[in-house]
Amino acid sequence: MLFSIVDVIAIVFFVGAWLAYHCALEFSRHGHDALNARMNGYRDRWIAEMLNREVRIVDTQIMGSLQNGTAFFASTSLLAIGGALTLLRASDDLHAVVVALPFAIEKSRALWEIKAIGLVVIFVYAFFKFAWAYRLFNYVAIMFGAMPPREERDTPEAKSQAARAAALFTSAGRNFNRGQRAFFFALGYLGWFIGPLLFIATTSAVVAVMWRRQFASDSRRALDL
Repeated sequence: MLFSIVDVIAIVFFVGAWLAYHCALEFSRHGHDALNARMNGYRDRWIAEMLNREVRIVDTQIMGSLQNGTAFFASTSLLAIGGALTLLRASDDLHAVVVALPFAIEKSRALWEIKAIGLVVIFVYAFFKFAWAYRLFNYVAIMFGAMPPREERDTPEAKSQAARAAALFTSAGRNFNRGQRAFFFALGYLGWFIGPLLFIATTSAVVAVMWRRQFASDSRRALDL
């Protein structure tokens, strides 16, 4: 049997933890109080305040910085994919190193390659999320350019345009967050290369750190001041 019972439990735990965290953060009532959700409200406020400004150079500069940050993560995803593929190319040497560790239980080269392919899949998912977020930020920048002038800020057309831009902006941020979440879970996934028990431990640690940042961090408390 290629997968041991502990391996199966570990991968099910990993997938379940990812899905549970995703649903809790984005769809549950508790998630509406998370740091990400709070920042969505500030995006809406930003768009509303932009309607009151005649000169919107600052808005375009901030948008440019968001686009550059997203492009950086998209490029990093490609590098990570290349690194994960290297695990397949040099699987014999790396597998021998891991097996030699005193606490490692990995014995199968085929299982090692499956683990490497899984890591590639995670980084490919992250790349698609970052690439789509970058495209959406471009669309938001176009929406900024189509925003009515300050004199028309109280018209139904201006309010409708602001609502559309804010919704698109939130979607871009959501996809960026999902890509970054994949990066964090990839760190937890690395534990599987040593053993399934460490895999469960690293996955739990990643979830705990992300949960704390969203609900109990200094950044989250700063929004309540």
